[in-house]
Amino acid sequence: MKRTEQLERTRQAILETATRLFMQKGFGQTSTRDIAKEIGITQPALYHHFSDKEVLFLSVMTEFSRKVHQDINKVLRKHQLDPEEQLFEIVKVLKKHHTISIYEQYNQAIQLLSKSSQRKFNMIFVMDYLGPIGEYFKQPEVGLRADLLPREAAELFLASLTPVFGTYQVIGGHAIASDQRTKLIIDCIINGLKRTPKEEII
Repeated sequence: MKRTEQLERTRQAILETATRLFMQKGFGQTSTRDIAKEIGITQPALYHHFSDKEVLFLSVMTEFSRKVHQDINKVLRKHQLDPEEQLFEIVKVLKKHHTISIYEQYNQAIQLLSKSSQRKFNMIFVMDYLGPIGEYFKQPEVGLRADLLPREAAELFLASLTPVFGTYQVIGGHAIASDQRTKLIIDCIINGLKRTPKEEII
């Protein structure tokens, strides 16, 4: 195998392993030592491809977030879905890509990154998460309240989704399926905790 091919294989192995570990454990809990060890290379070999952990993280998130953006856009093009179904499908996309809370991952990384990397990571987050989810809230049929901007709604919505990813509370009890729990959480986020008119006791 040519050296250039070997280097490219190693680079791809680094990106794939780093993506998995960053998504499973977060930026702070993942070290370049962990990544190199899983691949079977030395840290200096890793640094030959990525000068430090922040550079590697931003490379991972640029590609990873682009895929999330593309999948959300596919849902937004499903015009046959009503707003509630569309939002559920968006959350399914987020759950497919993320095993832990998106907002917790974002906030942890922002606190640990350098100022320059913070700006770059924030741009990725705004463009690939808040942007497309904001497009959902722009749709007239969604009926977003007048005192919220679509991007603000997207940020609030993402921040509220932690129970979908975590096990802090078993919302709805143990008897319901994962999709039912997700729909219940989304309904609580969008419609609040009050009983709906159809649930009112007559």
